[in-house]
Amino acid sequence: MKSDENIDRLFKTHGHQLKYSMPSDLKAKILSELEAKPTPSVSIYSWLSIGGGAVAAVFALVVSFQLGRMSTSGPGDVVVAQEVVSSHVRSLMANHLSDVISTDQHTVKPWFEGKLDFAPSVKDFAADGFALLGGRLDYIEGRPTAALVYKFNQHMINVFQHPTASAESSTPRLQSIRGYQIFSWTKNGMSFWVVSDVNAADLQKLADLLAH
Repeated sequence: MKSDENIDRLFKTHGHQLKYSMPSDLKAKILSELEAKPTPSVSIYSWLSIGGGAVAAVFALVVSFQLGRMSTSGPGDVVVAQEVVSSHVRSLMANHLSDVISTDQHTVKPWFEGKLDFAPSVKDFAADGFALLGGRLDYIEGRPTAALVYKFNQHMINVFQHPTASAESSTPRLQSIRGYQIFSWTKNGMSFWVVSDVNAADLQKLADLLAH
């Protein structure tokens, strides 16, 4: 049949330019229309070109969407989150949660004076179930960091904070690494990281208290 010959000739001549494999139902539809209304072969190639362009546009949109998702959680955040989890685990394994042991925020905050080049925010949320136990010096993102220790039921929570170059404030964002929940945000030129094996819903309560 002449229409079949047209299709075969087009595939031999232009097949290498096609960006996708033609579905059988689409090919059948093309053959059906050719049989009903013979047209110059160039119209077939034009149609296929339009179809290929549509596929390319959809592909570009998908790639753009994926890149957008990746940009919301940069690789630097993941590296720091890993560092935060490692520091949390070390504090538990070495039984070195606190350099200063106190439930009084007015005792813990002054202890950091002269040991850091910034004044950390120290608050007690015992009334909300998060009791302050003390604090210590740590090292995150290549610089000295204040680590506050809280207890929720039988779970220990580390809260890390130090100055950040970002002038923008953000809301707590959740990450999960090796079974630990991490909330991170920035506020008033400070970077905060909260980490524990407490479930995400309960840990977010502390993050929200600290962020406000």
